Amino acid sequence: MKVPRVLAIGSSLLLVFGVIMTFNWMISRSLVYKMSGAAHRKHADLKNAIKRTSKPHPKRKKTTVQGKTRKLKQPVLKKQPRVTFDKLNSKNESGKSYLSLLDILKAKNQPKHGKNIFFLQTTGVQKEETLQLIKLTAREACAIESAALHNPGLTVFVLFAGATHRMYSGNPWIRSLNFYKNIRLRRLNLLRYAAGTPIEKWIKLGKIYKSKYIFPHASDLLRYLTLYKYGGIYLDLDVVVLRSLEKMPPNFTGAETSKSLACGVMKMSSTGEGHQIAALCLQDLQANFNANNWGSIGPAVITRVAKKTCNTTRIQAMIDKPSHCKGLTVFDAKAFYAIPWRQWMDFFRSSSLNKTLKATSNSYVIHVWNKFSKFQRLRAREITAYTKYARTNCPRAFAAAGDFF
Repeated sequence: MKVPRVLAIGSSLLLVFGVIMTFNWMISRSLVYKMSGAAHRKHADLKNAIKRTSKPHPKRKKTTVQGKTRKLKQPVLKKQPRVTFDKLNSKNESGKSYLSLLDILKAKNQPKHGKNIFFLQTTGVQKEETLQLIKLTAREACAIESAALHNPGLTVFVLFAGATHRMYSGNPWIRSLNFYKNIRLRRLNLLRYAAGTPIEKWIKLGKIYKSKYIFPHASDLLRYLTLYKYGGIYLDLDVVVLRSLEKMPPNFTGAETSKSLACGVMKMSSTGEGHQIAALCLQDLQANFNANNWGSIGPAVITRVAKKTCNTTRIQAMIDKPSHCKGLTVFDAKAFYAIPWRQWMDFFRSSSLNKTLKATSNSYVIHVWNKFSKFQRLRAREITAYTKYARTNCPRAFAAAGDFF
């Protein structure tokens, strides 16, 4: 008996369709197995990670009450304390290693009274500590290197009031500083740092954290507080040190103009007259702080204190008659601020090279006014006063900067 042609064709199509459906089913089932296996492994990895970082859950205890066994209520676990950043090594989600900065108050190598140079980085300062990485520019590294290069007998401390960690590998500018054995990178917490000082109670009031200009105000506060605690030299991070500061007078500051002193370069001794001047600065700062006025503290503090200490309102009189200033030496503007802030571009213009070099020929330090110059891009190969000074006084940072400095 012959099978009709139409029936034969239909049977063949059904057979082909069945094979295709069976094949698709097998593939989809295989994918499900793979996906479920991956999910299971991911869940297991997460579970193991939690086990490594979490304390074991306390087991419920049993007690007997009137012959019956009853489970006690689960004890309430105390909230885990905030991270203290004391671990030397930690990793983020991407697996990059961080190194914790040592707290200045806890580190083994403490500042030796009067034998220090201090730099302060207050970007990111806040009341509660959070994990923040160091932010250091090539020009800031230049300032630090130049201080360490010319003052091997002093220890250079870079204090970070906001940052708590740095990358394990570091950025090229931090690596350039590793060559110098007298550089220390440290962090500080403002509340702990001020403990036992005349400004402790004022800090606890929290006024500084309500400042409209918290970063510069925190820097102003910390420079006077640091000199009160340890004594030594304070330098802004936008300077280049040109010569040794080791034999400078025990207490000094510098005039910026004929009407005002500046606080970008200062030195105060850890005892005696310098310590008293630092205490007066902290008192003045508290009395005149204005959260809405950028210039209420900073240069205004040392200017007011110097006028009282020297018993004169004339800056030139302070410079000419240091014996009237009770141990405080006031240098003229050529020492640290030979180029006024209104002429900051002279450091970055080739056409101003000779004029700028002549004006700063007797300076201990040049100050490049970062508030105005930080956005001024400068090619390393350009011949300017700043690149010329950088090549000589911070050669490693300059080399690490590459094409732009």
